[in-house]
Amino acid sequence: MFSVEFIHSVNQTPVKDTYVIENGQIKAYSTTYRSFGAGVQTALQEGQTMTYDENGNMVITGFDIAYDPLRYIVGTVSDHILCFDGKEISLRDMCGRNAKVVFEIVTPFEILTKGLL
Repeated sequence: MFSVEFIHSVNQTPVKDTYVIENGQIKAYSTTYRSFGAGVQTALQEGQTMTYDENGNMVITGFDIAYDPLRYIVGTVSDHILCFDGKEISLRDMCGRNAKVVFEIVTPFEILTKGLL
């Protein structure tokens, strides 16, 4: 499981998208945000539920979405933070502002042959 946290560019509130790796795919697990507004989900779809976390943020779960690959563009005003295994990594520091970041499942062979190390 991993997440990407950022400040939404339109409504200027924190968003946390959480993903799980399952059956060789990156799947949406939950999204957490503080308030409704342009650019964030405003209605639940079939199978989804909304709860509130300890800080009063909305947490939507029940997604049926797989990404191959998962893509982000790192913010120019605010950072995107990759969180996994208790670590936080600034995607701005690692990749730069406005960088295109791609998360995908690859085999060890692909890592070696595509020079991904």
